[in-house]
Amino acid sequence: MTEPERIQAFILGSGEGGKYLAWHLARSGRRAAVVERRWIGGSCPNINCLPSKNEIWSAKVADLARRADTFGARTGPVTVDMAKVRQRKRDMVDGLITMHLQNYEASGAELIMGSGRFVAPKTLEVQLNGGGTRLLSGDQVFLNVGTSPAIPDVPGLAAAQPLTNIEALDLDRLPSHLIVLGGGYVGLELAQAYRRFGSRVTIVEQGPQLAGREDADVAKEIRRILGEDGIDILVSAKTLRVDGQSGQKVALRVLTGAGEQTLEGSDILVAAGRRPNTAGIGLEIAGVALDDRGYIKVNERLETSAPEVWAIGECAGSPQFTHVSFDDFRIIRDNLAGGNRTTRERLVPYCMFTDPPLARVGLSEAEAQRQGIPVRVAKMPTSAVLRTRTIDEGQGFMKALVAAESERILGFAMIGADAGEVMAAVQTAMLAGMPYTGMRDAILTHPTMAEGLGTLFSKVPSRTAA
Repeated sequence: MTEPERIQAFILGSGEGGKYLAWHLARSGRRAAVVERRWIGGSCPNINCLPSKNEIWSAKVADLARRADTFGARTGPVTVDMAKVRQRKRDMVDGLITMHLQNYEASGAELIMGSGRFVAPKTLEVQLNGGGTRLLSGDQVFLNVGTSPAIPDVPGLAAAQPLTNIEALDLDRLPSHLIVLGGGYVGLELAQAYRRFGSRVTIVEQGPQLAGREDADVAKEIRRILGEDGIDILVSAKTLRVDGQSGQKVALRVLTGAGEQTLEGSDILVAAGRRPNTAGIGLEIAGVALDDRGYIKVNERLETSAPEVWAIGECAGSPQFTHVSFDDFRIIRDNLAGGNRTTRERLVPYCMFTDPPLARVGLSEAEAQRQGIPVRVAKMPTSAVLRTRTIDEGQGFMKALVAAESERILGFAMIGADAGEVMAAVQTAMLAGMPYTGMRDAILTHPTMAEGLGTLFSKVPSRTAA
């Protein structure tokens, strides 16, 4: 074997946690390199979070334009130019790539574009995208390889060459009838966006409800909102077979409680979960163990089974959000400096960027019940917040969970305008250990969506009534 280049630290994959770690290490005076197969900065700025929210906002503008007369504005017929939608998204991505390259240059971290595979412990062979190979040996190694869309094992589905979120976010045409397999976050966000662009859309979800991790009342409200947008929805629906070619004509044989039926459409979007990018990169040679789903096994400090090897983000089984990958970076950064941060008891918030969005932090009612945690529940319609009267955005509701035997806030969920921003206020209170009465009695700005938190927390049942 050729003598490898000695690097103090290398990161395989340039996602959120990995790139920040590389920049930090390089600024600290260490020789650090990132090996990235394709997406500079990882999937978030290129093909996932930011591009999807970019196009979702274009869809929001189209919806507002169609409803302009509600606000006293007169417009003509509204059509969507998907080539311009795509170009707006591409311009944003190009700017983000430029920003990332500037950060690499400023920090001194080396970005190596190529595909890496371990050939010995902490030793990586990189097939460079521009040709040739490099052999790297690191004192410390960090794995940040992410996940990819999973294609279910349905006869004919792979042969139909379905869209995933990657291809759906790069279309310059409008599908006449988009069939979405999966009622999770990605599927629901893109289904609504394409419906507002002008496609006919059908969602096929194998589980009993949309947004399967959420409480039944949340799922019911999401289904109602999407139904009002004109989206056809099938739940408890198993796809038996797919025929045809996505982008031309497809036919799906689907089994529901009412029997078998055939759905015909122009395109299929698969949004049925993710799989870790851990196969075929020599992790077994590196001594890195995987779990039964293919994710890298880590402890609460994100250390793998191999000495001086860590894993970051989705490939380590962390919740699949960019903000969690960034926190993984902070855990590793601080521990390398002698700290003792862990992934235990992290309060992880998240949003689904449908319109209106869903935001949640802490326990849901179902989770509290499964864990045997008694709670008091307060709930109110978003339309009760006076801000909604000014913006004509009254769909959804707010819900808070408070401990039955204390004043501690245990969870919050909201479907409604600015839900993510409102949730952040509750999350801050939870992190500070503030009793729910602090929220209830706070002076909150009028008229804002967050003002509704005072009313919501005033509805928490008393302990004797719980």
